[in-house]
Amino acid sequence: MRNIFKISTFLILLVFSKAYAAENNAKLLKTDWTFKGLFGKFDRGSLQRGYQVYTEVCASCHSMKYLTYRNLAEKGGPEFSEAEAKAIAANFEVTDGPDSTGEMFTRPAKLSDKFVMPYANDEEAKSANGGAYPPDMSVLVKARKGGADYIYSLLLGYEDPPSDVKLDDGVYYNKFMYGNKIKMPAPLSDDLIEYSDGTKATKEQMSKDVVNFLMWSAEPHLEQRHKTGFRVIAYLIILTVLVYFSMKKIWSRVESKV
Repeated sequence: MRNIFKISTFLILLVFSKAYAAENNAKLLKTDWTFKGLFGKFDRGSLQRGYQVYTEVCASCHSMKYLTYRNLAEKGGPEFSEAEAKAIAANFEVTDGPDSTGEMFTRPAKLSDKFVMPYANDEEAKSANGGAYPPDMSVLVKARKGGADYIYSLLLGYEDPPSDVKLDDGVYYNKFMYGNKIKMPAPLSDDLIEYSDGTKATKEQMSKDVVNFLMWSAEPHLEQRHKTGFRVIAYLIILTVLVYFSMKKIWSRVESKV
């Protein structure tokens, strides 16, 4: 009887926990991602705009410590020209050294340098953001359940809280955030930046572009993987057909002898 009671209690808690989870997790927004599917590939224009959004909006708090400025010019990515990538890098200063006198010095970044970090260390990052550490964005899309759709939804999910929800100072309501509470204020608003290619900078467009950029950062070899996957599938199909006809020919001889 005691075991039956335990099992019943467990099932009731499971049902309620699932109902609670369903109630507190809004259905993620969907958009047309060009990188999805067997033949998916990145939109170069969107990747370049996404880098602009990251630089002008996100980079003040969020690092991308696994990227170098050279990556911006590599095939399969934003594909800036080498001259453009060098010009982008030169806008940032990095600490180098020591020099011949043993002193550290600053210089313009080069293609081989990693993206400049917004803070000197984790503690400074937490102090500047109310105790919350802004996560590195290099592989953020792959590190969050829901991937690109989740990040896209989160950027567009800020709204006024329901009347029964109380928020502390410095906390904001986001219907797609786990728990619906987030310390990051809404980072995007219409016409917040001016795209260099003339594209209208709506919240939806900026969100899509920066998520495209983050998806490439998290999976830079996606296009090559898709190409390899297609070739493997095509090879297996051809091999299957050849094996089928070979076996059919072999068995036709056996059957004729019988």
